[in-house]
Amino acid sequence: MTVDVHPAVLIHRPPADVAAFMFDPRHDLEWTGGITSSTPAQPGPLVEGATVERTAKFLGRTFVYGYVVTAHEPDRLVEMTVDRPFPMVVRYELAADPEGTRVSIHASGGPGRFFGWLTPLLTRQVRKNITDDLERLRACLESPAGRAETQ
Repeated sequence: MTVDVHPAVLIHRPPADVAAFMFDPRHDLEWTGGITSSTPAQPGPLVEGATVERTAKFLGRTFVYGYVVTAHEPDRLVEMTVDRPFPMVVRYELAADPEGTRVSIHASGGPGRFFGWLTPLLTRQVRKNITDDLERLRACLESPAGRAETQ
């Protein structure tokens, strides 16, 4: 069994504004729940080949994990591979909408034999965490302070 979730939200901002904020690891702590640190290997927005190390809490455990950006399309897409809490592919996807930007995060991967029996619980938890992250992202970008941040 695999985890495969794809929550989405509409943000009332243009894709370039959303990408400028979302695709820059400096902002990870502002919108990504459970993250206590985010350290990119190089400064600036995520591009193909970029790596970031994070410390996070998930299901009551604290761990360090890294991700590598495997695909990037400016103002539209960042895809990364993640090694923990189990191997996953995570895609940040942006699509223009008449009212702003449709933002989705698609996460898929297999928890492996050790966590395999937990797949239904992990799927629910990953979906909830990503949905909460997207709501925080929307709040950051639609607040007056967030609008000033991306200008």
